[in-house]
Amino acid sequence: MKNFPMFLRMDGRRVVLCGGGEEIARKARLMLKTEARIAILADTLDAELAGLVASGRATRCAEDAATFAGAVLVFIHTGDAARDAALAAEARGAGAVVNVIDRPDLCDAFTPSIVDRDPVVVAIGTEGAAPVLGRAIKTEIETMLAPRLGSFVALAGHLRGAVAQAFAPRDRRSFWEWAFSGEAFRAHLDGRERLAAGLLKDAIAAGQTPGNKGHIALVGAGPGARDLLTMRAVRRLQQADVIFYDRLVDPEVLELARRDADRVYVGKEVGAHAWPQDRIDRLIVAEASRGRRVVRLKSGDPSVFGRACEELDAAAAAGIEVEIVPGITAASAAAAAIGRPLTERGETDTFVITTGTCRPGDAGPDRSLLARPGTSVAFYMAVEKAAQVEGDLIAAGAPGKCPVDIVAAVSTGRQAHVATTLDRLAQAVRDHGIVSPAILMVRYPKSLAAGQAGAGTRAA
Repeated sequence: MKNFPMFLRMDGRRVVLCGGGEEIARKARLMLKTEARIAILADTLDAELAGLVASGRATRCAEDAATFAGAVLVFIHTGDAARDAALAAEARGAGAVVNVIDRPDLCDAFTPSIVDRDPVVVAIGTEGAAPVLGRAIKTEIETMLAPRLGSFVALAGHLRGAVAQAFAPRDRRSFWEWAFSGEAFRAHLDGRERLAAGLLKDAIAAGQTPGNKGHIALVGAGPGARDLLTMRAVRRLQQADVIFYDRLVDPEVLELARRDADRVYVGKEVGAHAWPQDRIDRLIVAEASRGRRVVRLKSGDPSVFGRACEELDAAAAAGIEVEIVPGITAASAAAAAIGRPLTERGETDTFVITTGTCRPGDAGPDRSLLARPGTSVAFYMAVEKAAQVEGDLIAAGAPGKCPVDIVAAVSTGRQAHVATTLDRLAQAVRDHGIVSPAILMVRYPKSLAAGQAGAGTRAA
């Protein structure tokens, strides 16, 4: 390690920015997050820097013997390499830490990529070798840290004195572990700041750490690719004590979970024994009743053919707190994968999600309602019923030339796309060996209906 990471105190300290263009403006934005006194040395300023000076947040300084007096940090980018080097030597001689933008050979320090959840700050450095990689890592960490994390930490900081008075030293650790993992923490991150503060203050007033309440999160894992998860889904995975997951959940998604979280597979392979739903219900409730944070991880969105109703009812009956964390459903991902919107102005103004497979004994869906001009339909779990879907829609009046997109294993390395028409849907599934999971996307454009009507009029 050539560079030693350290956080500098900046309140009231002088920072000099040498240059008046966009590169210096970027550094100014960073310094504005601190309480530093900003001085700018430049012949001309771009509009952003000029605005800082006009507002009084920064001042302009002259290039003289006092330019770098008392400066703790200096950023340089004048556009003149020789002048940059001369200013760097002068600033260094005055005792400042110097950063010459895009000149690592002249730098005493490098600007890290920063994840800011003040007072929580994460800095990522690559010793100037790969700043683009640093920014990519920053993006990953941004998804891990909740936007409201900083304000909760600030609240905890304000309460430290009260905690020290209410709890013996041996009990303080357990209080803070509860505070940063339990109900108060979840409430704050979800935007219920008043409730969170009340829970913390009630625990302090009682001088006792509450027992952790169990919690169940029905989390949408999306269609496959882990970078399609929501930030909240990632946070719930990282908070979970136990995760119950399905067959279609990609292993890379599970890698986002805590290493010490228990993982329980409750899915099934084709032809293998399935976990009965009531057994899953009993298990997730039992784990939550032990005070554990449970994630029921489902492919796609839990609210779309995800058996969420049974699990919600089981949690409610047991008095367990439960939430749904939406995921990107397969239809949205399939449309994005093939570059086609789910609706198209003037052609399809109605979008329907339906299933090809119902519970044994249940009546099948009435597909005659779907054969309407201007309708786009996504069929889930319908590969094995392709011939029936084709026949039902055509019998209900949908033209055989309705365009169909079949997207299998969307957003994974096995993704496949077949474009066909409604009258060749079943044949296309057979010819291309399409198997589940796959989405059948059938469109009945208004222009196709108009063309059919026109052809009928001419024939008459």
